[in-house]
Amino acid sequence: MANAAQEQALLSKIPSGKLYIAGEWVDGEDGTIDVSDPATGEKIHEIANGSVADGKRALDAACAVQDEWARTSARERSDILRRAFDIITERKDEFALLMTMEMGKPLSEAYGEVKYGSEFLRWFSEEAVRVYGRYNDNPEGTGRMLVAHRPVGPCYLVTPWNFPLAMATRKIGPAIAAGCTMVVKPATLTPLSTLLFVQVLEEAGLPKGVVNVITTRSTGAVTDEIMSDDRLRKISFTGSTPVGISLMKKAADKVLRSSMELGGNAPFVVFEDADLDKAVDGAMAAKFRNIGEACTAGNRFIVHNSIADEFVQRVTERVKELKIGRGTEDGVTIGPLVEEKAVTNVKRLVDEAVSAGATLKHGGNRVEGPGSFFEPTVLDGVNDEMSISVEEIFGPVLAVQRFETEEEAVALANRTEYGLMSYVFTEDSQRQHRMVDLIDSGMMGINIGVLANAAAPFGGVKQSGIGTEGGAEGIHEYLSKKYSLIPNPHA
Repeated sequence: MANAAQEQALLSKIPSGKLYIAGEWVDGEDGTIDVSDPATGEKIHEIANGSVADGKRALDAACAVQDEWARTSARERSDILRRAFDIITERKDEFALLMTMEMGKPLSEAYGEVKYGSEFLRWFSEEAVRVYGRYNDNPEGTGRMLVAHRPVGPCYLVTPWNFPLAMATRKIGPAIAAGCTMVVKPATLTPLSTLLFVQVLEEAGLPKGVVNVITTRSTGAVTDEIMSDDRLRKISFTGSTPVGISLMKKAADKVLRSSMELGGNAPFVVFEDADLDKAVDGAMAAKFRNIGEACTAGNRFIVHNSIADEFVQRVTERVKELKIGRGTEDGVTIGPLVEEKAVTNVKRLVDEAVSAGATLKHGGNRVEGPGSFFEPTVLDGVNDEMSISVEEIFGPVLAVQRFETEEEAVALANRTEYGLMSYVFTEDSQRQHRMVDLIDSGMMGINIGVLANAAAPFGGVKQSGIGTEGGAEGIHEYLSKKYSLIPNPHA
């Protein structure tokens, strides 16, 4: 457990009230913004409140070096990413503590994010040198076709608050590997990990101007200015579906390449033949990891009626054992929600469900005192008409509804506009394969509650977004194809 002196020493490494543009820490035009610890509500740092003009300065810096950066060798870009991976691994204590301070997650989970987030740097350091094209005769024999990949160009990367390091590395890593420059806008609630990360990139040898970071309270105005600029070629956004739809409309005006990782409403289906030990373990991981504040979190627990009572009893016993507190404290497994507004929303969803007939098995209330804490909660008897089954909870609430037939389970799982993640627990291998085919989601965990991996494609279907992050596919979000024809030299 870190002490106050260690926390202050860490915070002092991040320039106060500064933007990072063209490799320099500079003042923003519109003052500063306080960053608070959600466990206490107290200010821990301040960041620059960038203006529209600051956003343009950041894009200017990215555009100024785009051509030069695109000409660097793949090996050079690879080596920078690998050095950054090594530095973050060496400084894992700092990054884990910083994430816990600004976002609230337990320190043990923050260490997990450091490992997961840094892996994108190692993965894309390897992918950078494996971007292959084609060279072959055309079918008519009149020429030879050359298909090559080129960097898309300057990018605008918008990251969310819930995974402050991993969401930055998941976007910045492939952009660097592909040869793109960028403007990064981290979430105002949790910007500190990104600001510390760009120092690592600088130490790893990244040239000035390749990555620029703007923090701002005027997100809409700054984004509009950047996205209206003809020099921008791509936007990547992780956040809510309504905001993503708005950005896609803006992107259409400039025909920008777009990657959108949007909302989720993940079904967690437990069939009658499931191994309940696996199902309960999986439920605890899928629901309470990151305090439930994850787009991949289990949102609707759809459990066969024959085992639902035992499932509810067992998860309730486990939930009662969870320890609430500041994430730096020993043994804490549930930290605060990111802000008071989140507590109000989760409380609303729970209260509406209980009023509509759901049974509260545990929790259901805000924790009194400083910080934005909400009790880990279990609800039984939920149905798909309740708002808690329709909206993304984004909090530590496990809500159970019941089913009788496989067809009913599939229908319930697919009864949502979202399609990011799904979970299925069954020991029947044939049913496992049927669920892969029948449940509409970009990702599925079969008898497991956590499956994100830098080597795997991350993305959804329906209103959960377009495009893919991670995996062999991730770098291609930042590359365009160029076809050239060379006349047959023997003709």
